[in-house]
Amino acid sequence: MLSRTMMLTTTSKPLQCGRHRLDLSFPHVMGILNVTPDSFSDGGHHVALDDALRRAEQMLAEGAAIIDVGGESTRPGAAEVSTQQELDRVLPVVETLVHELDALVSVDTSTPEVMREAANAGAGMLNDVRNLRRDGAVRAAASTGLPVCLMHMLGEPGDMQDAPHYDRPVEEAVAEFLEERVAACEASGLRRERLLIDPGFGFAKTVEHNLRLLKYMDRLTSLELPILVGMSRKSMIGKVLERPVEERLAGGLALSALAVERGARILRVHDVGPHVDAVNMAWAVLKEGCDND
Repeated sequence: MLSRTMMLTTTSKPLQCGRHRLDLSFPHVMGILNVTPDSFSDGGHHVALDDALRRAEQMLAEGAAIIDVGGESTRPGAAEVSTQQELDRVLPVVETLVHELDALVSVDTSTPEVMREAANAGAGMLNDVRNLRRDGAVRAAASTGLPVCLMHMLGEPGDMQDAPHYDRPVEEAVAEFLEERVAACEASGLRRERLLIDPGFGFAKTVEHNLRLLKYMDRLTSLELPILVGMSRKSMIGKVLERPVEERLAGGLALSALAVERGARILRVHDVGPHVDAVNMAWAVLKEGCDND
């Protein structure tokens, strides 16, 4: 296991995100902006462009460093959308956030054409739950010159929760999977310094898998890549605490603090303000004394 000082510095290089430069020497909060009618906790809330703009303004004011725009729900059992549907949902929002708010926008997509068009519209990051496995996705991502987050997921959103099983500890399986995907992307022209990794909490994992994965998540720091995590409002919180979606904030704050302690550099969340406080407080404790170690 890495020492605390090594863990705090292993992914400290800045990340060039289009015209924005993200300092990874400390953790950041990424605000979720779903422009879909069927996302699990906020579907339909921000479909209208004005609603999306107001929500993004609020999240930036609360301290979000990145706004993650998604035009396809990837909740368990979600149906795929057409490329044109996704473009119609995502591109006007990206253009507006970039031009009116000068925001660092990440686009949550697995679709090659959406990756290219979002980059042309000013997006600064790509976030792919399918880890660039769709035909043409690696090539499209490489052509944008943007950083890309590769997430661990087995199967597709429609079937990923059909009795997920791992033959060995989940953290080992996830680390090996991500290492293989990183190597495949590098072989196809994506430079390592442009890659981030996401363990994929809630994707092809039981509650027990998720809890163990977070407990041993610091092992992923051995890949020496920035770690992005998303656990906000997810069913793992609901099942452990027996809380509905609207009552999962306290559990999510605890998970974010634990994730920062285990090496996360980007926390993808719905409730930005409280998570910014939790992340900053956890970081203040973790960093104390490390400069003099």
